[in-house]
Amino acid sequence: MTGADPYPHLGFDPAPGDMDLVRDIHRKLSDCAVEMEKAHSKVTRLMNGSYWEGDAAVAFREQLRGGPLPLNLKNGAHSVDKAAKQLDLWGAELEEFQRRAKKLDGEAKAARDALQRAQGHADKVKETSGRPGTGHVHDDGGSALGKANSRVETAQGELDGVLKRARSLAGEHEDTARRRARHISDATHKLAPHEPNAWDMFTDWVGDNLPDILSACAAVLGVIALLGLTAVAPWMLFLAAGLLSGMAFGLRVSDPEVLASLEDGLTKGELDIDFWCNLLGVAGDFLGMLPGLGAVAKGSYIGLRSLGESGELLSLAAEGVEVLTTGQKLARLGTNAGTSLKTVGTSIRSEAAAAGGAASLLAHSRVFGGRLAPIVEKIDKPATILGAGTAVYGVTSSCADTLDNDAAKTVSNLLDGPRTLGIDVPATMGALHFLLRGAGEAT
Repeated sequence: MTGADPYPHLGFDPAPGDMDLVRDIHRKLSDCAVEMEKAHSKVTRLMNGSYWEGDAAVAFREQLRGGPLPLNLKNGAHSVDKAAKQLDLWGAELEEFQRRAKKLDGEAKAARDALQRAQGHADKVKETSGRPGTGHVHDDGGSALGKANSRVETAQGELDGVLKRARSLAGEHEDTARRRARHISDATHKLAPHEPNAWDMFTDWVGDNLPDILSACAAVLGVIALLGLTAVAPWMLFLAAGLLSGMAFGLRVSDPEVLASLEDGLTKGELDIDFWCNLLGVAGDFLGMLPGLGAVAKGSYIGLRSLGESGELLSLAAEGVEVLTTGQKLARLGTNAGTSLKTVGTSIRSEAAAAGGAASLLAHSRVFGGRLAPIVEKIDKPATILGAGTAVYGVTSSCADTLDNDAAKTVSNLLDGPRTLGIDVPATMGALHFLLRGAGEAT
């Protein structure tokens, strides 16, 4: 904001910033990212010989091959786009800060007016009480002057409270601005002419694609368990896949870019490729997490319940009555703790193994009479392998420019969408039905 003081009644600006300037820079950065991406796409097609042939084309490609231009264009577009998105988030936050500051300025005006009225009233009362013949009452608790001064103190306290909230808002604004500035600075790490080494490039790639990497690892573990390609018990792979899916789900739902994409798609109808990729990613990780989480919860409950019924949890209390040395008590405590953990672990293993082999909801007798069970059995294994294949392809495409395109993402979405709705959702519901029914019987 420029010109006159935007918050005259606060006496300072708790939310400095020019919204028009922020919007203008965001628009320019977004346009720049789009142009850099177009340039990268054109250079890539030239390198691949898509639409330029002949000696000149060969010479051009020889000059570019192995050079930094394609990578710098790709990294530059990615970095500028990340910076633009961070600036867009800051614009929304700044707008909210300034809205709150405007409201506080209005409250400060009302508080100052009330203080001015109270002070004027107190001055009149003081002047009147000092005149001859009016009396000199100095009882602070009941005199008119005491009440007037009390009103002044109350009004001053209300104004101080408003100013305190404004200073708190200023601190919040500064912290948020610093965080956004740090994110924008971090976004430029991939910009040319920076030339990160192999380790920096690898860590950047892992950081940018960690949710997809975790999801792909979970999908591969599911294939390994299904095909029995390792000596590791399937229930361990089942729990490991659920843990990886849970971590990926947490990363996705905590990513502002993912949330913004989903919000725009659901509220504004912007159903682009990114929206469907994010939606299927979040849904797939959520479905992959639930059975493993349910198996751990149910197994822990059953294990602890069995310990309580057998009296092992009460053994320490009984032993506390005995005259034991400290060493003996510690030894027995360790033995009981080990036994308890083993019992709970056995229950979790049993529930995980059973949940991992639970029948799909489509095989339930109440769902079309269970007539879909043969179909589910035939397509379950290919669908699991297909899911792992599309997940691995998604991770691989982030490394290879030729694989990272909208056509490939569209095909992956068309394969993953029906598979998620037709296979993953019924399979997850079947596992949860088994776990909940068993939990109900256990209670």
